[in-house]
Amino acid sequence: MIVILGAGLAGISASYHIGHERCVVYEQNTYAGGHIHSEIRDGFTWDEGPHVSFTKHEYVRSLFADSTEYVEYPVFPANYYKGSWIPHPAQTNLYAAPQAVREECVRDFLAMREATEKAEFASANYQEWLEFAYGKTFAQQFPAAYTRKYWTTEPSNLTTDWVGGRMYFPAVSDVLEGAQHPLEKSTHYITTVRYPKQGGYISFAQKMLTGANVEYGKKVSFTSFSERVVHFSDGTSMHFNTLVSTIPLPILIQQSDAPAEIKQAASELSCSSVLLVNIIANHPTQRKNNWMYVYDEDKYSSRINFTELLSPANGVEGKTGIQVEVYFSKYKTAKESQEEIAAAVSKEMVEMGLVKSLQHIDAVHTKWSAYANVIFDHSRREALNTIYTWLEQFGLVREDGDLEPMVDWNAKFGEEKSAKDGSLFLAGRFGQWNYFWSDDCVLRGKYLSTVI
Repeated sequence: MIVILGAGLAGISASYHIGHERCVVYEQNTYAGGHIHSEIRDGFTWDEGPHVSFTKHEYVRSLFADSTEYVEYPVFPANYYKGSWIPHPAQTNLYAAPQAVREECVRDFLAMREATEKAEFASANYQEWLEFAYGKTFAQQFPAAYTRKYWTTEPSNLTTDWVGGRMYFPAVSDVLEGAQHPLEKSTHYITTVRYPKQGGYISFAQKMLTGANVEYGKKVSFTSFSERVVHFSDGTSMHFNTLVSTIPLPILIQQSDAPAEIKQAASELSCSSVLLVNIIANHPTQRKNNWMYVYDEDKYSSRINFTELLSPANGVEGKTGIQVEVYFSKYKTAKESQEEIAAAVSKEMVEMGLVKSLQHIDAVHTKWSAYANVIFDHSRREALNTIYTWLEQFGLVREDGDLEPMVDWNAKFGEEKSAKDGSLFLAGRFGQWNYFWSDDCVLRGKYLSTVI
């Protein structure tokens, strides 16, 4: 049997595509889905953040569609900036920003574009990329501020290899026109999304979950790569010939027979954690934006979504379910308790007009997730390479571009399958320590079925 660690989307996809009859999946929780698990509480369906499917991969679209009924709709995210609501992305919707900020942003943007047209530009870090793309004023007021909240570190501490199409590099004409009035076109990389009609985002995985051999309550306590055995906290163990690990790479390495220098490399892999503050207010949704980004650095709130706008079945009629994300990491530690942060966030919702008053709040509960986003700092690539190189002696076959944050799946499925000789495989955002979304996790599992 092929041993798979973790029943998140990558692990379940691997088992489904390889064949459930050939795999056994070990999961520490009492449920499958990992970060796409959906929880029903107080009549509301809560995901772990605003999961929506906007994949262009027809295979994944069909797989999700075969799993459950879904709703499909256009999305209109928004940005909150010092009392103003600005359509997303802000760089091409500056008409909604305060006049002084708008004028300075446009002036700096044009000056930067003029300068970069006269000389070649190469950014050494994300801060330089932001200033190159948007000019210093916009960079500092908007994405740099948000970086400190969402990525929990200075943009200068981040590389640029993860950016891809996730940050819109605007045309001069779009910035100038968007500073005067709304554009007739959308410049956001997401235009329409799909979401399960009922049951939360986890429902998209139902087809892959059917028939899976999952053993729950199996938390990995130690992995012996040399003896090819995984030990669990309940005292049991499992020998393996082929291992697929989707659990966080630092945990896999730290709780193993890896030498000190490899464990040191694992400790240099950084990620953020998220505190989800879930608020129920006894009035309808106050804004129709599907999700919102909060740029104000004096607020805990980083990103906000409404359960009932994901799908009407996710909410309760006449009420609103608001989920707020608050991020921390080794770069930005929490200085208040979860209860204190939740109380502060509740007040922020009133200030932003998303909750009518504190008296309208029926319930507040929190959920902590230790693994939210991989932080693409300057130590990631070298640390990852050190770990991968060491794992080669135990059956890991290096893949083209395995240090890159993202994968071109069309190219990946077309390349020569060098990993066919392997017996140790990594999968998923935290298993591979990269920038995977849900479609990437599905496709990674599908790819593994071609090499195992």
